[in-house]
Order: sequence, then C-alpha cells, then structure tokens
Amino acid sequence: MGKIVNATYMTLDGDIQNMQDWHFDYLGAEARRAAVGQLYLSQALIMGRKTYEGFAEAWPAQAGTNEFADRMNSIKKYVVSSTLKDPSWTNTAVLGETGDVLAEIRALKEQPGDILQYGYGDVTRLLVANGLLDELRIWLHPVLSGKAKPTDVLYRDGDQVRFALNGVETHSNGLLVLSYTPTTKTDSGAES
Repeated sequence: MGKIVNATYMTLDGDIQNMQDWHFDYLGAEARRAAVGQLYLSQALIMGRKTYEGFAEAWPAQAGTNEFADRMNSIKKYVVSSTLKDPSWTNTAVLGETGDVLAEIRALKEQPGDILQYGYGDVTRLLVANGLLDELRIWLHPVLSGKAKPTDVLYRDGDQVRFALNGVETHSNGLLVLSYTPTTKTDSGAES
C-alpha cells in the first residue's frame, strides 16, 4: 500500500503561489538533490487541473535536458478533474470521470508505491478532509514574499487539522524541508 505525499513550497509569510519570485534563489545543490530524491522515490504524481496544465506545458519542453525533467515526463500522472477528457501529456490518467474521485484515490493508494503531489490547493484540501493525505512536506524558504494576495497563501478557513513532526531537513542556505503526518480526525470522521 502506498502513501500520498504532498510537497508544498512556501515562504515565511505563507506564499505558495509566486514561486518565480523566490524559489529559484534557494534551489542550490542540496535542494536539487532533495527534489530529485523525492521524485524518484515516488511511483506516480497526483494533481489538480491547474497544476496539470502548468506542468504539461513546462516539462515536455525540457525532455532530454536533465534527469528531473525526464522523470517528470515518464512517471505515471493522475489529474483530478471533471472536465479534462483527453490529457495530452504522456502517461496521464484523469480521476473523477466516474463521479467518485475519492474511491478512485483510495484505489490508487492500495497499489504499491508512493504518490507525490506538488502544491497545496483544492485537491490537497480534499485529501486532508477525507484522511487520504499521509505526509505533508513544507519546503519553507527563508524569505518574506511581501506580495502574496489572500488566494496566494496556504491559509483557508476550514477544519482544524493537527500534525506530528516527522523530521526536518536543513539546507545551508536556510531552506527547511519540514515533514509532517496528519494526526487528527476531520469532520467527516476519517482519520487524517
């Protein structure tokens, strides 16, 4: 049985959207090794439609340029969407066509290997609310974005969910990778 691992890049002021303004300043050798290791330990990716569209535009254009891009292009990908019908990116399947995306995600978790998810959005909130997220990795960048709008930050009104710290990876440039496991029950009664 696999687990679903979310990797979210975030600033000290909670910005999870404007990575072009701050992330690449902290993408040194340590972060590259960690990112490659995280991707190679996963057997599949799961994402929402917005993430899929951004990734499907970016990664195929980088095919053959580096091992990370090649892995992104070859790994099995699952997109949660009720409107996407014919994904163009290689090795992509759509979840939600049956109308029961939660059952489809539960079935995926029964297969061997971890499933990686990038970013924290509607799909992550669905996973957390239904006890399907197994690990949250916050890649905390030591910078204040200073320009994030309310929709650009991790915070949203919702149920309280508590987490247990699994570990901290400290990079020499101040980047921290914080690993957490959900420990509380959600309103739906599912253990998260």
